Amino acid sequence: MPYIIGLTGGIGSGKSTIADLFSELGVPTIDADVVARQVVEKGSPLLAQIADHFGSSILTDGGELNRPTLRERIFQSETEKNWLNNLLHPAIRREMLQQLAQISAPYVLWVVPLLIENQLTEFCDRVLVVDVSPEVQLARATRRDQSKIEVIKNIMAAQVDRQTRLTFADDVIENNLPLNENLSQLKQQVAMLHQRYLHLSQTKGNENDNRKLPDL
Repeated sequence: MPYIIGLTGGIGSGKSTIADLFSELGVPTIDADVVARQVVEKGSPLLAQIADHFGSSILTDGGELNRPTLRERIFQSETEKNWLNNLLHPAIRREMLQQLAQISAPYVLWVVPLLIENQLTEFCDRVLVVDVSPEVQLARATRRDQSKIEVIKNIMAAQVDRQTRLTFADDVIENNLPLNENLSQLKQQVAMLHQRYLHLSQTKGNENDNRKLPDL
């Protein structure tokens, strides 16, 4: 079992940017968002079930999942959101656990937006939170995803609040500044954390051999 660093943060916090910087240092990453896309790829059985449930308008002209349309649908209806979660979460967990089991590196970055909400922090050795203000979240997410402000606000409301998230953090990277102003500092922080995690993974040794990840 590798040393597991759970990386989390609210929508628009810059988790992918931080994960990419770790990847540049050779750290393997398992990203829940990437896995979520993999399980609903074009032609997949899960995508077919989603289209059957929501209708063909949920697909792009190329037959792929239209994520902005789906996001608007599910965040307008708690029932629809629960239906989708019940369909996808088991498949996403199963794939993530399979990928974690294959890691042979000293430590792995497990990138999960809902790490706290889905009670996965107990399966991590440390939790790294990417922290931003709600104002920055809203501006970034609406610009990046081209979604309506109301949709982004609903997503933020469905996630734990900033202060709650920080109470779970062992390490914090503050990421309020634009990337072009902050990249050098972020790289320095990631490099320092990388050395810390390498040291911690080595000193912990086989202590985690009996640790269990969540059941499928």
